[in-house]
Amino acid sequence: MDAHSRGRADDIDPADQWVLNPHTGNYELRLDHSAGESSSPSRTATAEGTGRRDGSRTGSSREGSGRRGTGSRGGAQDGPRREVPGQRSRRSSQGGRGAVEPPATGRRKRKPKKSRKKKALLWTGGVMAFVVVGTSLGAYVVYQKLNGNIDSIDIGDQGNKNVLSDGPMNILVIGTDKRTGKGNEGYGDKGSAGHADTTILFHVSEDRTNATAMSIPRDLKTEIPECETKKPDGTSTIIPGTPDERFNTSLGQNDRNPGCTMKTVENITGIKPDHFMMVDFNAVKELTTAVGGVEVCMAKPVDDPKSRLKLPQGKSKVQGEQALALLRTRHSFGNESDLDRIKVQQQFLASMIREMKSSDTLTNPKKLYTLADAATNALTVDTGIGDAKKLMTLAQEIGKVDTKNVTFLTMPVIDNPAEPKPITVVVDPVKGEQLFAMMRSDTSLTEVKQKEKAAKGKQAALLKGPKAEPADVRVDVLNGGNLPGAAGSTVTWLQNEQGVLKSTNKANAPEKIEKTTLEYAPNQADQARALAEMMGLPATAMKQGTADAEGLEAMVLTLGADFKGAGQLITGPAKAPEGVEQSSADKAVCAK
Repeated sequence: MDAHSRGRADDIDPADQWVLNPHTGNYELRLDHSAGESSSPSRTATAEGTGRRDGSRTGSSREGSGRRGTGSRGGAQDGPRREVPGQRSRRSSQGGRGAVEPPATGRRKRKPKKSRKKKALLWTGGVMAFVVVGTSLGAYVVYQKLNGNIDSIDIGDQGNKNVLSDGPMNILVIGTDKRTGKGNEGYGDKGSAGHADTTILFHVSEDRTNATAMSIPRDLKTEIPECETKKPDGTSTIIPGTPDERFNTSLGQNDRNPGCTMKTVENITGIKPDHFMMVDFNAVKELTTAVGGVEVCMAKPVDDPKSRLKLPQGKSKVQGEQALALLRTRHSFGNESDLDRIKVQQQFLASMIREMKSSDTLTNPKKLYTLADAATNALTVDTGIGDAKKLMTLAQEIGKVDTKNVTFLTMPVIDNPAEPKPITVVVDPVKGEQLFAMMRSDTSLTEVKQKEKAAKGKQAALLKGPKAEPADVRVDVLNGGNLPGAAGSTVTWLQNEQGVLKSTNKANAPEKIEKTTLEYAPNQADQARALAEMMGLPATAMKQGTADAEGLEAMVLTLGADFKGAGQLITGPAKAPEGVEQSSADKAVCAK
């Protein structure tokens, strides 16, 4: 219940506290007082902010809380203020007809102004509901209630301790297969500790114009690195890494927590997640029910006894148990693989975005509260965003992205060559690195702006021309970034993997730099082109001098903070690799 309330919290419906102020076009939170304080001025909190806690007001009726008065709309009030009617309790079983009705019924009012940022994202059920609340009614939080719903986990040095970052943001969304809760025992291993069953790396661009949601297959074989976990008593435990494991065991197995999953994702992609958000089976059931169901489309009838999913051909709505069954089934679509299941999950999540936008949720305070309550109950997050205020701040930032610029895709993989009959997959060594490089360099998979096109054109022109043989490339490598040993590991990679034998480790640069640079002379341009192609250097990294090099003089490569590791391209291609399927959050697709 809101911290300002004085009565019994369980007697009051939080959504019933909100009424529309026609002067501002905003919903206002009317906060009641106990009988003993009835003579005190009533306090009001608008959807744009709360009033002063001492109850004082200054200036016009449009300042501070935005409460209505009897004076003119534009200036100070001349007459006495009208007291706000008393808070109503929940209706009795007899009907309670004398109670004040919610603002949506039977009241003449000025049409509320539309929020500029009512478009919101959904990458999983629990996260979407909170984002919708954050982007449509920023202050619509009964703080103590929602804040008390949220569970958080200390992930040590993983992630970002700040809620927001100045550059791109990367959020790891984890759906676990933990089977606690009524009705969940029938799905697979009922004793599961909660593995990373559905994982999406959600990358939000620096300018907040686009986002990429990359699904990571649970059956991906990869290295699970050593990770440190925190125990409830504050002590730490080091969990040894394993070289060849399924990705889903990065969580739950051997007591690994989401910080271990974040470290595994960074190890695979070179992208460091800032935060994680985790939900379980119950979240899917509760959130789809709270939103009133999600429309899905089947290319053919579905009848899967294993998941208990039965749907007709064409469009239908699913919620609760049926929605969970749809997301869990892997025997009804495609070749019954986990990759086909991921496609259905992406289509479902995109459909839920459209459901949220097309329904009356954004203008219905009571429904918003229901969703926010269910969402915060469903979420487990890192301590960096472990309260309602921080989550709201994050939600508002993510909500700046238009849903038409949210791209869903799956990490490029190939069948595991180590298995005679492949069951698992491994990262595609070419397409995977190209996609990861695009995300690291913050390249949009949707619209490429004119300035981005110009930059790509400039880079293509710069790299056009003859390229030296690797054996003829001379380069001194310095580390001006944040990765210890970067210069040494890069020289080792250049010599052993690329054949650049005339490369030298010059240790640390005199100062740290943000962007990698390659300084070269005009008569070294062919060498520069060759090295730029090997390392994926952007045009902005190329610094050509004015005087020719003499004798055996080497180029100078200074690695910046954008360098993520030897062999990892600093910038990727202008568009996704061939064959990588993409879907937009604003388009409906029928599951096949």
